[in-house]
Amino acid sequence: QVQLVESGGRLVQAGDSLRLSCRVSGRLVGTYAIGWVRQAPGKERVTIARINWNSGSTIYSDSVKGRFTISKDSAKNTVDLQMNSLKPEDTAVYYCAAGLLVRPEAQRYTFWGQGTQVTVSS
Repeated sequence: QVQLVESGGRLVQAGDSLRLSCRVSGRLVGTYAIGWVRQAPGKERVTIARINWNSGSTIYSDSVKGRFTISKDSAKNTVDLQMNSLKPEDTAVYYCAAGLLVRPEAQRYTFWGQGTQVTVSS
């Protein structure tokens, strides 16, 4: 059983930085993607960063590219999201999620964390 637990979300001001962490428990067998997925109020969930757990390769949505960085630590079984220059539009519940890696447009996740709230005030 794979379990994911996010932490680090809080209220910040526009321009601030914040680091989220996802603790991964259990064994990921095969080539897995670990994604950071966010859901703003009244909106659908969208992947804003994804990492290939096996190779370390990363992709980002245009909305966060250049501001957010996803990273992994295989020894500690964690995936972090460093968020810089935060904007009010970044306000959302942030989830980490895992699934067998496929092309980005078809990526689905089978394991989900509980989510952590990030609120950015103007």
